[in-house]
Amino acid sequence: MPELIFPGPEGRLEGRYHAQAIPDAPIAIILHPHPQYGGTMNNRVVYNLHYAFHRMGFTVMRFNFRGVGRSQGEFDQGIGELSDAASALDYLQAMNPNSKHCWVAGFSFGAWIGMQLLMRRPEITGFISVSPPANMYDFSFLAPCPSSGLIINGTADRVAPPKDTHSLVGKLREQKGITISHEEVEGADHFFRDDETHMKPMIETVQAYVRRRLTETTR
Repeated sequence: MPELIFPGPEGRLEGRYHAQAIPDAPIAIILHPHPQYGGTMNNRVVYNLHYAFHRMGFTVMRFNFRGVGRSQGEFDQGIGELSDAASALDYLQAMNPNSKHCWVAGFSFGAWIGMQLLMRRPEITGFISVSPPANMYDFSFLAPCPSSGLIINGTADRVAPPKDTHSLVGKLREQKGITISHEEVEGADHFFRDDETHMKPMIETVQAYVRRRLTETTR
């Protein structure tokens, strides 16, 4: 998979890019967890999401936020990271001008950034939010949420407790014109540490959801 260096708001950003052979393949961008707690584009959840989307026929890109790995700049409390994500999406779209579908997927802090990106970019047709930290960050900007998507979390998540995720889902489901799907992986913690009983079911749930959405849009 090609390594990628592309321009960001504060200098170069480092990414990984995985293209499909067909020029009009859907595109997806994957966003990693909190940089100050060890989050990188090589996080297990991010890595697995990346390949899950590629197996479904997407051209996929993941990248390091500013100050992570070979990406230049310094952590910016989410403000700069949102700009990084917008730059990454610009770059991905420029390389795939014929793509008709655009998705964003994020894990933890990346889920928060992904939902903000969703508000800025009306061309995003779907989202995946894995373990969104609704207890740490304000998601009230999703008013209204512009696209349907899937929120998925573990029932044993102590970093982002399920009750806060339930509250977020409940508020989003009050909105008209979109459908928010919510799934939980029994016994999984914030990081879906066990590959067979937690990570695999999470990825399979994501794939089933995305495939269903893609089928609906091509009918």
